[in-house]
Amino acid sequence: MNKPLKEKIVSKFIKIYKSQPLVIFSPGRINLIGEHTDYNDGYVFPAAIDKGIIAAVEKSKTNYCSVYAYDKKEKYQFNLDSIAPIPNGGWRNYILGVISEIQKKGIGLSPFNIVFGGDIPDGAGLSSSAALENSIVFGLNELFQLELSKKDMIFISQKAEHNYVGVKCGIMDQYASMFGKEDHFLLLDCRTIESKAYQIDLKGYELLLINTNVKHNLSDSAYNNRRSVCENVSTMLHKKALRDVTEKELLALKDKISDDDYQKASYIIQEINRTQKSAEAIKSDDILKLGQLIYQSHAGLQHQYKVSCDELDFLVDKAKESNAVIGSRMMGGGFGGCTINLIEKNQINNFTSEVTKSYKTKFDNECSIYQIKLSSGTHLVT
Repeated sequence: MNKPLKEKIVSKFIKIYKSQPLVIFSPGRINLIGEHTDYNDGYVFPAAIDKGIIAAVEKSKTNYCSVYAYDKKEKYQFNLDSIAPIPNGGWRNYILGVISEIQKKGIGLSPFNIVFGGDIPDGAGLSSSAALENSIVFGLNELFQLELSKKDMIFISQKAEHNYVGVKCGIMDQYASMFGKEDHFLLLDCRTIESKAYQIDLKGYELLLINTNVKHNLSDSAYNNRRSVCENVSTMLHKKALRDVTEKELLALKDKISDDDYQKASYIIQEINRTQKSAEAIKSDDILKLGQLIYQSHAGLQHQYKVSCDELDFLVDKAKESNAVIGSRMMGGGFGGCTINLIEKNQINNFTSEVTKSYKTKFDNECSIYQIKLSSGTHLVT
């Protein structure tokens, strides 16, 4: 957690509202492997990170609520009895959505004040939205002693995103942000919403994110297309989801679907398998095997599922050329965002200096580098 930022947010809260707040840290997340497997009832392998949202919250002495977005220097006031989505409301809708979902449970709230800010880079695919939602629901739960469980809270956050932001996200982002464990990845079963924590010893390696700083506008239509392909193939095989399909069963369908659709379904089945193998690699302390699986994941996303882009592929190719990197892949929905890399600690400076230069030459654009550590999930800061 960013301690100087925490101090600034608390000091801003005291300056505006003249009282001492409760402080919550809610982390962003990465996903080691298991991409696009969530809506196929598969496994994902996320972790909370040390970048996130810090929210200061306290009861209000007025009859309305007030929220101040520290990074944007914007203030918003509203009444609890007239909660509704705001057209193009941006960050306000995440907060209103959480309040609305709490109210739908028949839980009464009284007015409160919030100041929030964060250090999750914009557009990096590190789930700042889930971190914000979780910080609000967790803060209100603490403040008003609502007795919501962590599981109750992540579903409130997810529904806020569905109903107020209009993003039909899976549960991984909210789950990883809420349940994260320091130095652990969580093997999350997206069907049962249960996870197993795996402590990782990175040896002489470190996790490094490289942000392409691009977002190609194919992402929404491509996501919907792939989701419907997965559902169609499952239906044709009379299965609930691709998680229940073996490669042998899929082969029986090869002549009945296009090669493109066959490859997409095949990628999902293989990726679910790779995610489980990654957990075994961590358990048996085989960091090199883990790196190979991460490279295989990118190849599948690039050639079979076709959700990568030139910028992501360029960064992964650069990683492959370097002896310092043992695994690299695109992370997230695709068509931009970050690559996640397993890199030798003492080679980070050389590698990033070379990659930054060659990326700029190739794309006339800057890439951004983030070193991260695995963090605890959403919690009260003392």
